[in-house]
Amino acid sequence: MTFGIIKERKTPPDRRVVFSPDELTRLQAQFPQANIKVESSDIRVFSDETYLEKGFEVTTDMDDCDVLIGVKEVPIEALIPNKKYFFFSHTIKKQPYNRKLLKAILDKNIELFDHETIVDEKNHRLIGFGRYAGIVGAYNGIRAFGLKYDLFDIAKAETLPDQKALIERLRKNRLPNIKIVLTGRGKVAYGAKEMLDGMKLKEVSVENYLTKSYDEPVYTFIDVHDYNKRKDGGEFDKKEFYSQPELYESNFERFAEVSDMLITGHFYGNGAPVILSREMLRSPKCKLKVVADVSCDIDGPIACTIKPSTIAEPNYGYLPSEHKEVAFNHPAAITVMAVDNLPCELPKDASEGFGEVFLERVIPAFFNNDADGILQRAKITENGKLTERFAYLQSYVDGK
Repeated sequence: MTFGIIKERKTPPDRRVVFSPDELTRLQAQFPQANIKVESSDIRVFSDETYLEKGFEVTTDMDDCDVLIGVKEVPIEALIPNKKYFFFSHTIKKQPYNRKLLKAILDKNIELFDHETIVDEKNHRLIGFGRYAGIVGAYNGIRAFGLKYDLFDIAKAETLPDQKALIERLRKNRLPNIKIVLTGRGKVAYGAKEMLDGMKLKEVSVENYLTKSYDEPVYTFIDVHDYNKRKDGGEFDKKEFYSQPELYESNFERFAEVSDMLITGHFYGNGAPVILSREMLRSPKCKLKVVADVSCDIDGPIACTIKPSTIAEPNYGYLPSEHKEVAFNHPAAITVMAVDNLPCELPKDASEGFGEVFLERVIPAFFNNDADGILQRAKITENGKLTERFAYLQSYVDGK
């Protein structure tokens, strides 16, 4: 079996790759029967030379590869028919902008495995870049606070080599005694928490956060039961919340009224209550000054996230009184950081971490007859049709 590590072709350029040269070396050692080719790239964080030095073939011809592995969507014109492809297709939520891509994959008889659909038997995702989104998102949020108040102007994350360098930059700049609330319990949230802990910020309980004042910057780490309540005043039940979210409403306003910064790391499911509403943001009691929306659901649970921002221009202002964008440093604005491709700013760390897990969780399935069903669950298309697990996408493919 021949694996091909493909060049990223999406604009703006993405410097990440699924396998670093070192991780490919480990793959070859574990599975000597595997053939590996690397497509030449002038943007990848690891140069062609670093792969050549490890003994891998670097080429522009990937036609003889069986499995092609990338990060972002492959342009339709670059798809090679009758292959197996791994990449983030951004189709499983019926994203309108990629309908033609999925249709082309079917037309070209490609077997598509989306990184998002690689799950265990309990449907828990096995791989992703979430941790790195959280790491960069927290850094960008602190950076935005410094810029908003002319406290400090630290380098953009994309100009620094790794997480260690990000933490070093943050620790050189003292924050005032602000309060930061961090949502979530997944990889994104814990990535952000790594940064706050790396800065040596004090973590405090929800009760103390809501009721006490501090003479140093502090943060609290909250989950869904902390910012949602039953509409009828009954006891919160997590299982019920996920199965019947319509029974619940947000009570995040109690955090908005005491917090200077919000960093989001939550997962937001369909039908769940809006977390931070327009009404909360308009309230004279709202103290929020910076929102680092790492989750970045546009017009979703965080009402001030009215558009994605970019690595080039990561911050914009949100004017609560008019629900519109203004300059990020407008005196009446909440500064929003909503970059939707944050791991791109830390391509080396993100690539190394992703490849390590991909090698551990996915590659063995090709050599053990998919004993754990990893490939079968992840496969979206086969023989020019949607698989049973993803048949719900047929109306999307048909444009209905």
